Amino acid sequence: MWITPEEVLLANALWVSERANPFFILQRRKGHGKGGGITGLLVGTLDVVLDSSARVAPYRILHQTGDSQLFWSIACGSSRKEITEHWEWLETNLLQTLSIFDNDDDITTFVKGKIQGIIAEENKSRQAQEDEDCGKFREAELKMRKLFGMPEEEKLVNYYSCSYWKGRVPRQGWLYLSVNHLCFYSFLLGKEVTLVVQWTDVTQLDKNATLVFPESVRVSTRDTEHYFSMFLNINDTFKLMEQLANIAMRQLLDNEGFAADRMLPKPCKTLKNVSALKRDLDARAKNERYRALFRLTQDERLDGHTDCTLWTPFAKMHVVGQMFVSNNYICFASREEDLCQLIIPLREVSIVEKADSSSVLPSPLSISTKNKMTFLFANLKDRDFLVQRISDFLQRTPDRLCGLTGQSVSHSNTKEKMKEESWNIHFFEFGRGVCMYRTSKTRDLVLKGIPESLRGELWLLFSGAQNEMATHPSYYAELVEQAMGRCTLATEEIERDLHRSMPEHHAFQNEMGIAALRRVLTAYAYRNPGIGYCQAMNIVTSVLLLYCTEEEAFWLLVALCERMLPDYYNTRVVGALVDQGVFEELTRECLPLLYEHMQDLGVISTISLSWFLTLFLSVMPFDSAVLLVDCFFYEGIKVIFQVSLAVLHANMEQLLACTDEGEAMTILGRYLDNVVNKQTVSAPIPHLHALLTSGDEPPPEIDVFELIKTSYEKFGSLRADVIEQMRFKQRLKVIQCLEDTAKRSVVRAIMTESAFAIEELEELYVLFKAKHIMSCYWGASSTPAERHDPSLPYLEQYRIDSGQFGQLFSALSPWSCGMHTATLSARLFRLLDSNKDSLINFKEFVTGLSGMYHGDMTEKLKLLYKLHLYKSHVRCATFDDALFCFQEQFIELCKTLYNMFSEDPLEQELYHAIATVASLLLRIGEVGKKFTNNGSKKPELQPLPAEDVPQQEKEDSSGEGGQSLVSKALAEAQLDNPTPPANVSDEEAKDDTSISSYSVVSAGSLQCEDIADDTVLIGCGVGGAIGGNDFRRGSAPDADWSISFEQVLASLLTEPALVNYFEKKHDIKSKMAACKAQRAVERQISSSSDHELAQLST
Repeated sequence: MWITPEEVLLANALWVSERANPFFILQRRKGHGKGGGITGLLVGTLDVVLDSSARVAPYRILHQTGDSQLFWSIACGSSRKEITEHWEWLETNLLQTLSIFDNDDDITTFVKGKIQGIIAEENKSRQAQEDEDCGKFREAELKMRKLFGMPEEEKLVNYYSCSYWKGRVPRQGWLYLSVNHLCFYSFLLGKEVTLVVQWTDVTQLDKNATLVFPESVRVSTRDTEHYFSMFLNINDTFKLMEQLANIAMRQLLDNEGFAADRMLPKPCKTLKNVSALKRDLDARAKNERYRALFRLTQDERLDGHTDCTLWTPFAKMHVVGQMFVSNNYICFASREEDLCQLIIPLREVSIVEKADSSSVLPSPLSISTKNKMTFLFANLKDRDFLVQRISDFLQRTPDRLCGLTGQSVSHSNTKEKMKEESWNIHFFEFGRGVCMYRTSKTRDLVLKGIPESLRGELWLLFSGAQNEMATHPSYYAELVEQAMGRCTLATEEIERDLHRSMPEHHAFQNEMGIAALRRVLTAYAYRNPGIGYCQAMNIVTSVLLLYCTEEEAFWLLVALCERMLPDYYNTRVVGALVDQGVFEELTRECLPLLYEHMQDLGVISTISLSWFLTLFLSVMPFDSAVLLVDCFFYEGIKVIFQVSLAVLHANMEQLLACTDEGEAMTILGRYLDNVVNKQTVSAPIPHLHALLTSGDEPPPEIDVFELIKTSYEKFGSLRADVIEQMRFKQRLKVIQCLEDTAKRSVVRAIMTESAFAIEELEELYVLFKAKHIMSCYWGASSTPAERHDPSLPYLEQYRIDSGQFGQLFSALSPWSCGMHTATLSARLFRLLDSNKDSLINFKEFVTGLSGMYHGDMTEKLKLLYKLHLYKSHVRCATFDDALFCFQEQFIELCKTLYNMFSEDPLEQELYHAIATVASLLLRIGEVGKKFTNNGSKKPELQPLPAEDVPQQEKEDSSGEGGQSLVSKALAEAQLDNPTPPANVSDEEAKDDTSISSYSVVSAGSLQCEDIADDTVLIGCGVGGAIGGNDFRRGSAPDADWSISFEQVLASLLTEPALVNYFEKKHDIKSKMAACKAQRAVERQISSSSDHELAQLST
């Protein structure tokens, strides 16, 4: 690449000059290419360890004039090919011009200006994202692509100096983290280590320190573990690795590739060594933390945050914390947890004004809302800029008024009235609605139970659903109108579960309640078809409807499914399985003795799934469980973990005495059945499970308030950020386990229809799935949604297009045809694509491979024969049809066979055999043509026995007649692999793009469309002379000439060499291992020449 001219004082230090002219010098860096001795090894090692190769490529071009000792670096290249192109351009375009100048300074000025002009022209065509990345980072990205064979679509996120541990020996090198891969490269004293791991293969990611390994990062896959250490900042590196692994798991789960954020604002100043993708991922991480902290919608983007203080009128003090500003909200969180939190929607803001500064209150900012609340912030840095940003967002905020629509219910219960009064006092002191100050007093009131008259209002407030409903005023009504009346799989499942939703509650014992539940569930299934409907959603939604209107219940369900319980209600309940794993880990930490015993019994995984999916609503009396829902909407999933641990702790002695799973389940079931709410307003509704399991002696009742209090006392130290960290670890494990389960299901479904072994089918599925996943981020002819349909069986879910199939065919097919392989692959793809949607599934893929590997000779020949009938107008429904091969197709079949035999040990015998068979079949076709020309119906022709062949034809077949012409035609189909001259080095041969010139016939023989122009056609002479002098090059195919498959088969059976070739068994394991190694490489070589570096391409 051309680079901005830079001064070079020592031109020959660590460099070797290879070419020179009066104005330019082409140099190669020592340690690259062959030779170099100990100096080369040391330079190569320094380049890797010190990262000088990220700035200095192995080749460069210097500009020098006259006897000057000052040189200018004007170009660099990662390969000889690249630098040679620049050198040739200079010699062609500049040498003659420079010879005109008399003054050396003028020459240098001209050269520098020319190079800068070329660079400016190239920059115009570069994408804006690439322009943002600094030069050094772009060099590192190019180096990554060269070392690991990555295409341009693979974007580098960041790279770090670190050590990779091979056994107990650390290898110092560079770790490259791209969107889809983790790569490592090291070159130390002639020893090279290269490692490539796909993020989708990662099963575990840990940061730990042991006696064997210092503080390190462990990356685990299904096959092995990799350790990296000696990072400059291990925490930042590990966070980025977590993000990239999370993106990969989302890709496996949702089949969505990574999409860069096009709305990301450009940085105010250039950030050295930070790519646009790294800034994108950092911004995503901040947005996720911001949205989780304040329960905001998924489209909310944090614009910035700053330290400040907030005046709290209820405490008469300034609280230190941070202000967060986004496109729709101004939020505040105190530095001390639970001290104060505030959310101000911009739609509620009426006035933003700067107050007068003083020594007591520096840089104050006053924000007033439409409901007459005023918030005073102070100690703001760059207050003017902040006010301007808030004003910009306010101008884009639509003016909407949304009051609270919570149902108000009057109750005569004294305790309920006391709760209501406590909340009214709280509202008076801390405010009411979305702008309410949220403090530890708010949490204390929630733990005591929300009064039923306020439950709907406060659930909407604490979950963030109130904000989403306010910004989408008529969304639900429109959704119901669009969704109702449609018949889908989701609506069928909803109808089945409607009458199972809290049947013991009177609200759902009539059609009115059932109809409302139907509308909410159907509307959500229509809104989010990725989730649709999942069992347990009906139970949760029915409870929401008891305290909210339909629209409020809908938005609460949105908050639950999409924010508070992510991935809980998709088809594989991944989120619940993840939290089940988190619960097991928490049990191991908090209740180690019980954990060991429960694991032996296998109870934890059984009980916890129903607890989490329904928030205890299906396992606890309703009046008690709804109090846990109160706490959940305020505290999040943390409270569910706490209560679950408290339940296990309360039953520890009995559980430790259990001997089987059923006994433990009974103990826990009876305990939860008897968790009662003594402050309930209405008569307690008996739980169905309690009615079925109650014994003669009723167990003691447990007060739900005591259970909640105990959970906070014993396990209240749980923190949301720790839970998220544990969720990440479990998500890797759960999704990879689900992928393994899917693989086993596919193998079980197809093993009876395929001759491949189970292990072979599993490996084939892994390779097939990898190609599908790769298409999500490296581009394909169709969208990921078109290639993946979750509603289909696992066997048919993933599909690949012809390009991906061609790559797998080249790597796995036993029929290697050189450059003709791509044509054969395209034909097989068309044959396997039964529904003609340009995609094939795994079952079709295995069917094609199975025919090549495990079919008998007849089946293999049938497959090969039919692959060449794709242009025929004859219907090709099954192999059993009477299919005729025309002359053009026969020529192509002969070429394919010739190419298949080109690397076989018995190559000459096979060539002779196929030439003999082709000559015989040509004569058979001529005989068939005579019948056709006489107007008779085409008979079922058979190959003529040797004694029936006319004497003249026998002489032709053994002499210089038809056989020689067939051999000539076949020879023209051969594609010789060019070999470089003996005097050219390996390195030059690798970079040289020149190829030995092929004949016109050889180059054209790959494309069937060119047959008529450049292929010798057999038997097309005037008067039907076979192999006579009347045969001419370039004559058109004979439309009347044809043969059947039976004739081809019978003819091939006469040649033992061909019979042995097609009956030979092939082993697919070695090919699968080689294919797998293309993306997971770890090797050592003793040289770092350009030729060998290029071999790292995978």
